[in-house]
Amino acid sequence: MRRSALALAVLACAPAWAGPSEPDGYRLDHYRDPVPDTLLGGRVVHTAELARLIGSQHPLLVDVLPAPTPPADPRPELPRMPLQHRDIPGSVWLPDVGRGALDPSTDAWFRSRLRAATEGDAARPIVFYCLSQCWMSWNAAKRALSYGYTQVVWYPDGADGWQAAGLPTAPATAHP
Repeated sequence: MRRSALALAVLACAPAWAGPSEPDGYRLDHYRDPVPDTLLGGRVVHTAELARLIGSQHPLLVDVLPAPTPPADPRPELPRMPLQHRDIPGSVWLPDVGRGALDPSTDAWFRSRLRAATEGDAARPIVFYCLSQCWMSWNAAKRALSYGYTQVVWYPDGADGWQAAGLPTAPATAHP
């Protein structure tokens, strides 16, 4: 009986399972693996808090889901139908900026898109997301911090977590 009580006391004091720790750099592969619970220098929010944030502070919402790649050998006689993607209404879709390594032109494009979308205000709150348990949004948020943005928010629940909560989504259009 005494051992059982001790075991229960130890379990009650043990922290809940935490995600992996943050890497020093960017995550370079296995983007749909468990993500950390933190973003050093930024803030992590979940669905209810993001809904409140959208209602009160009107942050810039940035979806970083990669753009679908066209089939390797499309059949010319069939019309190509793009895959539909839905995100949080009012979001800016900047595909592929959450990869671990960006080529210089993609990095420059990401910087310019953020600068334009924030109107050069590095203190404007920016929320980065992708899908749930996706490192690409974490990478993009970390990268924005390195660019000097000071109000970086990471939403690890992603567009699918938002939708699962019964919240509205809208068709997404990628920025050229």
